[in-house]
Amino acid sequence: MKSMIRLLCATVLAAATTAQAQSAPAAPAKAEVCAACHGPGGRSTQAQYPILAGQTARYLDLQLRDFQAGRRSNELMTPMVAGLTRDEMRELADYFAKQTPPVQSFKPDSAKAALGKLKADETLCTMCHLGGFAGQNEVPRVAGQHFDYIVKQLSDFKARARTNDAGTMTSVAGTLNAQDIENLAHYLVGL
Repeated sequence: MKSMIRLLCATVLAAATTAQAQSAPAAPAKAEVCAACHGPGGRSTQAQYPILAGQTARYLDLQLRDFQAGRRSNELMTPMVAGLTRDEMRELADYFAKQTPPVQSFKPDSAKAALGKLKADETLCTMCHLGGFAGQNEVPRVAGQHFDYIVKQLSDFKARARTNDAGTMTSVAGTLNAQDIENLAHYLVGL
């Protein structure tokens, strides 16, 4: 009887694994190039490169188009998107949006995270980024993003080094000081 149950369990497990493998979307060929910095499936382990896995597809597509059009600039990304077609950008965005983001290894400081939550509440961040900071449409998912990447982006918006946001983030970041930015990063990385 026990061997029959083991056989049944093994069969169910094999079927589930096969079904999962068949339903997982195949990575676009161009995604292999992205993996060099952003990690396999967009699960970056390097703090200077954003996690793409689980990001909103519309946000990713918009950022790729902004890099290509020069509305956003980065010495590594700008040449990477130069030859992409609109269809390829959409395909990459859809692929990364369907991936599961990794669990962060960075351990946020709980006191700084609490202050970051207060600042996020004060500046009404969830009006655009939604509860849980999951993002929506052209607004990015920032929950669980790398600490260093969050600090850099908020600092760039504050310094107006990044302006491809229709002014919303530039305005909000302009009200933040360096400690606010650090506290917000501790809060967001822990979500």
